[in-house]
Amino acid sequence: MTAATPPTVTAPAKPDTVYFFGTCLVDMLYPEAGLAGMDLLRHAGVRVIFPEGQSCCGQPARNSGYMEEARAVARAQLDAFPGDIPIVVPSGSCAGMMKTHYPHLFEGDPDQPRAIAFAARVHELTAFLVNVLGVTLEDKGAPVTVTWHPSCHSLREMGVVEEPKALLRQLANVTLVENKRERECCGFGGTFAVRQAAVSTAMVSDKLASVRETGAGTLLSGDCGCLMNIGGHAEKVGDGTRCRHIAEFLMERCHGG
Repeated sequence: MTAATPPTVTAPAKPDTVYFFGTCLVDMLYPEAGLAGMDLLRHAGVRVIFPEGQSCCGQPARNSGYMEEARAVARAQLDAFPGDIPIVVPSGSCAGMMKTHYPHLFEGDPDQPRAIAFAARVHELTAFLVNVLGVTLEDKGAPVTVTWHPSCHSLREMGVVEEPKALLRQLANVTLVENKRERECCGFGGTFAVRQAAVSTAMVSDKLASVRETGAGTLLSGDCGCLMNIGGHAEKVGDGTRCRHIAEFLMERCHGG
């Protein structure tokens, strides 16, 4: 008997166009991170659409128990990203809100089917670069040592664990030092840092101490809330650790900023 020919498996085509959801903190405090994220996508051959009608993902309202207000904000995002193309987010926290919580937020609402379809299109930036686009990076920077901080939402809601590290390990002149306590929360948690300031301060102090133990001079993360919290505490206590969004770091290393 002649052995059957195995079926040909065709890899899914890479998207040629994506939406970019900027996030509030990128818009107000870290615009360079958002611009770098879009540039990384463009350098990978992808057209980027930034809908001007976008706003907050609705997470602050939801986390504070204001569900009706959260739905109103989320519904505006459903309207702002109507096309059936991926939505790339430079924040595991905002991505987690839209991908994990939108379907439940609209439970029993006529817009739930739209929310479910929307959630299926949401991708965290580093995961999209690695798992969908398969980007390869060439390091053009000087030698540097860094460590990584994942946000709680990127780890536990988006399942983003190895993708950012895989990107960093492509860089020949970058030494990535593992933080033994990287999975611990930095203490931000949005309004938690305000309502439970003493607990938050203790948590971010522990996080910064663990960063110092790595010996790395630069801390990278994919969430601006964590960067704001850790970087702000570092500045307050006179710690010299530099805190940067991974998109900005990658863009600078590979494409000159």
